[in-house]
Amino acid sequence: MSVSTSVPEPAQGVAIVTVDYPPVNALPVRGWYAVADAVRAAGRDPAIRCVVLAAEGRGFNAGVDIKEMRRDSGHAALIGANRGCYAAFSAVYECEVPVVAAVQGFCLGGGIGLVGNADAIVASEDATFGLPELDRGALGAATHLARLVPQHLMRALYYTSRTVTAAELHAHGSVWQVVPRAELRDGAVELAREIARKDGTLLRFAKAAINGIDPVDVHRSYRFEQGFTFEANLSGLADRIREDFGTRGEGRA
Repeated sequence: MSVSTSVPEPAQGVAIVTVDYPPVNALPVRGWYAVADAVRAAGRDPAIRCVVLAAEGRGFNAGVDIKEMRRDSGHAALIGANRGCYAAFSAVYECEVPVVAAVQGFCLGGGIGLVGNADAIVASEDATFGLPELDRGALGAATHLARLVPQHLMRALYYTSRTVTAAELHAHGSVWQVVPRAELRDGAVELAREIARKDGTLLRFAKAAINGIDPVDVHRSYRFEQGFTFEANLSGLADRIREDFGTRGEGRA
C-alpha cells in the first residue's frame, strides 16, 4: 500500500502521483494524508509544471476505508478520515500547478472529492462516478460532484447513490477525454505534457487566478458538509447504516 511519485521525463515537467491501496483503493486515514503530501510536494517542485493523479488497480478510488471506521469504538477514525479527506482534496485544489486526474473503473465517495477538485479529467471507457455516501451513513463531497454535473443532476445522483459514466460526464464537459482503459495513463500524460509546455511561472499564476474567481469556496463548502456527517455519527444513525453496508447490493465498489 503506497502513494508514489515519479517523473518519467524530467525535461517535460510532468510528475505522476500514483495511489495503490489494494484491493479497491479505499484509503485509510494515513492514505489520504499521503496523497495530500505527495500532491503538494509535486506542486512545490519548480521543475514540475503539471501533475497527473493516477491509481493502480481496477478502480481509481472507493472512498474511505469503512473497515477502519468499524474497528474504532470512538470517533477518532471518523475525525481522522474527515481531516484526511479535507487535506487531500485541498491539496489537489491548491496544488501550485494544474492537476490532471486519470480515472479508471470506479470513482466513488472520496474519489469524487479528488477529481472534482482536479483541473482536468481523463477517464477510461469503463469509468463510473458516484457518491454512495447515504448508503454508508455519511455525507460529503456534494461540493465536488456539483463541479462535475449540473445542480439538479447532482441532487438526484446524491439522493439515489447512482453513478454516471465517463461518457455522460464527457457530454457535460467535465471529463476532457474518454479513452480505452489501456490508453488511460498515456492519455492523461499527453494532456499534462501539453499543459506543461507553458511557462511554469505563468501556469502558477493562472492556477491561483482561476481558483481566486471560483464561485464556490470549496474548502468552506466541504467542511460544512462534514459537520452533518459527524452529527449522523453522534446520533448513532451512521453506525446503524454502516452495519448494513456490504450486505446489500447498493453502495459496493
